[in-house]
Amino acid sequence: MNRQLPDIARAAQRVRASIEDSVGRFARRHRYSVGADLRNAAREVARCTFLAWRDRNRQFIRVRELSTAVDNLKLEMMLAKDVSAFRSDAEFEAVARLVSDLGRQVGGWLKGLHNKGQNAQGETASQAQRASILSSRAASHQEAAP
Repeated sequence: MNRQLPDIARAAQRVRASIEDSVGRFARRHRYSVGADLRNAAREVARCTFLAWRDRNRQFIRVRELSTAVDNLKLEMMLAKDVSAFRSDAEFEAVARLVSDLGRQVGGWLKGLHNKGQNAQGETASQAQRASILSSRAASHQEAAP
């Protein structure tokens, strides 16, 4: 099944797995509070990724939801760092790099869908607003220079 997934879904799975590993190494006082919030945020990102990938009819909306989920995950990461939940700065940075890479992919996907939607609407609007040709170029030139 993993080979059929798009790169962004595999990246979301890597983030989730990395967070699961890190939270397992959190001190007990952080594992069941900050760690649980971090795990839930990572699961939400994975869930939103699959929904965005599969729901083609509402893909733009789903990718925006995914973008929000990634932002929430970044916030949870910062909160975990603020309370020194990660064993080391290097561990935090490794996970943060994965989350940041995923965020860039989501941003690119969202931008692509947004531009695609604008172009499709723009073509329709320009075609609908385009005036028909009322006269030929020769007729216009003759009228301009009597």
